[in-house]
Amino acid sequence: MAKFNRKKKEGTPAISTASLPDIVFMLLFFFMVTTVMRETELKIIVKVPGATEVKKLEKKSLVSYIYIGKPRKSFQKIFGTEPRIQLNDAFAKVSDIGQYITSERSERDEKEVPFMTTSLKVDKNTKMGIVTDVKQALRKANALKINYSTRKEIVK
Repeated sequence: MAKFNRKKKEGTPAISTASLPDIVFMLLFFFMVTTVMRETELKIIVKVPGATEVKKLEKKSLVSYIYIGKPRKSFQKIFGTEPRIQLNDAFAKVSDIGQYITSERSERDEKEVPFMTTSLKVDKNTKMGIVTDVKQALRKANALKINYSTRKEIVK
């Protein structure tokens, strides 16, 4: 008669890790492609006010940002606590806005210049005096397409 041997329990087989590097590199590539790096480092505090009627900008590549607000704590020793203007990565004066708009226009194609928008990101606690001065400087620089950045407020 034939003898039947019982197989001993050897446990579960090990999980194959051969495809693990492929998965890791695929995730790395995905995050590298989809991550957007911040263009400017904010040196001021900007908490934009809320609004009920909000419209998104169509071409964000044609938008130049002007930030207005109090300097961050690390910059308050140098610049004080009064609201300041930030253009790109540096603090600026109202008189620098015309040159800023000119440099932004020179970076764009001539066909895109009429569609450029200047977006004001202003802290909600900032007085309107500095905002009016910025708007006057934009008017002198012939930058008449102005947008106020805001967050959408939920109506109760």
